[in-house]
Amino acid sequence: MNTASPTHGRLTELAGIRSNVLAGLTSSFALVPECIAFALVAHLNPLMGLYGAFFICTITALFGGRPGMISGAAGSMAVVIVALVAQHGAQYLLVTVVLSGILMVLFGVLRLGKLIRMVPHPVMLGFVNGLAIVIAMAQLAHFRQSTPQGEQWLHGSALAMMCGLVALTMAIVYLLPRLTRAAPPALIAIIGVGIVTQLLHLPTRTLGDMAHIAGGLPSLHLPDVPFDLTTLRIVLPYAVLIAIVGLLETLLTFNLTDEITGTRGQPNRECVALGAANIASGLFGGMGGCAMIGQTMINLNSGGRSRLSGVVSGVMILMYILFLSPLIERIPLAALVGVMFVVAQQTFAWGSLRVLGKVPRNDALVIVAVTIITVFSDLAIAVLCGIVIAALNFAWQHAREIHVHVEDHPEDKIYVTRGTLFFASTARFHELFDPAKDPSQVTLDCAHLLLADHSALAALQGLIERYRKAGKQLRMKNLSERNRHLLLRAGMSAG
Repeated sequence: MNTASPTHGRLTELAGIRSNVLAGLTSSFALVPECIAFALVAHLNPLMGLYGAFFICTITALFGGRPGMISGAAGSMAVVIVALVAQHGAQYLLVTVVLSGILMVLFGVLRLGKLIRMVPHPVMLGFVNGLAIVIAMAQLAHFRQSTPQGEQWLHGSALAMMCGLVALTMAIVYLLPRLTRAAPPALIAIIGVGIVTQLLHLPTRTLGDMAHIAGGLPSLHLPDVPFDLTTLRIVLPYAVLIAIVGLLETLLTFNLTDEITGTRGQPNRECVALGAANIASGLFGGMGGCAMIGQTMINLNSGGRSRLSGVVSGVMILMYILFLSPLIERIPLAALVGVMFVVAQQTFAWGSLRVLGKVPRNDALVIVAVTIITVFSDLAIAVLCGIVIAALNFAWQHAREIHVHVEDHPEDKIYVTRGTLFFASTARFHELFDPAKDPSQVTLDCAHLLLADHSALAALQGLIERYRKAGKQLRMKNLSERNRHLLLRAGMSAG
């Protein structure tokens, strides 16, 4: 009888708990500067970004459909709300966050999360590559400092110190796994570089130089705005845009997490949880947010696979605000920058560069286009453009695949059609027939023909009319049940 099995199971369970706790702690360190930076970009109190991170990260971890994914106050959403905050103030933002959360919940309740399956793989590659570049470029802001003359790049000894600590952090993250995997290398790097800078009194910028994060518990209160149609007209466009961007980034990160972990999550449940998290964040004075690919990669690479890692990450944000701000504000920005540079390098799909010359040219165009648009414009626009390019390419390729085989008989001519008849193939479909030269009886064999849309029905109706005007009859045979149903609904006869 094997008595070691239960003990081994408990040890494995404890090891899993330990891994997820450490992973959550590591990702929480990376969440703080990002959320502060995004709040500052939107001209908001940094605490609004941190409160948002706490609610969104914790609620999605507890109730979402993708364990291991980290959500928080995201930069893609912060950029969207800059104009709203500048024109109407932070209270209108809170209403917008709540309304966007309601839209996200509706998206999940209507089970529209499965639409993410329609995003082609080249679009996913472009999304990942674009966000990797965005993550790396965002770190460059930490190489600048405020002076009486304005923002300037670091230079001299300050630049050398910053670069040296960043390089040390990256070296630890890359080399430590060769020695031990007892703890996440990113966590050891952040803590280790922080201890070195404190013991040696090295002059370097810390998290406290970005903002002071001490605060109290978030309180529930309704946004101080008039609840009327005027307010709705102001906030609704921003709420829709925030919901679209948040859902897109979340579901794309969701897909990436599925691939990395080799498991399947529940996208609709994730949408509902994300919406609920945004509603809670808005009611408690926090920013809106969504999944964050950088922090998710840190969590996954650190061993975070369960809901516990996300809960720990979210709860630690609140602990930093309430109790641990003196310690967390001492973390060198260089250590966090180094970790994020590693995340950017590991997020970028380097394999996509090798296959650019091997995949179809249109797929290569999609990868490059989505990457560039993500970097220089907006994630939602990038994904939409990628899907449109891929869809047009798909339509063009299938439009060329329709063809016929002709069987001549003494009193009849049979066209055996193969392919898909839809809006892009109707012109070629008409070119395959010659009513003027055909006999009085013509048969269209539809056994291998798929009628895809209204354009297909219109094309068939037009072809029947061409034969009628020529004084000839076109009849159809071997219609599938689906094709026959479409024709009946359109009021057409098979001839």
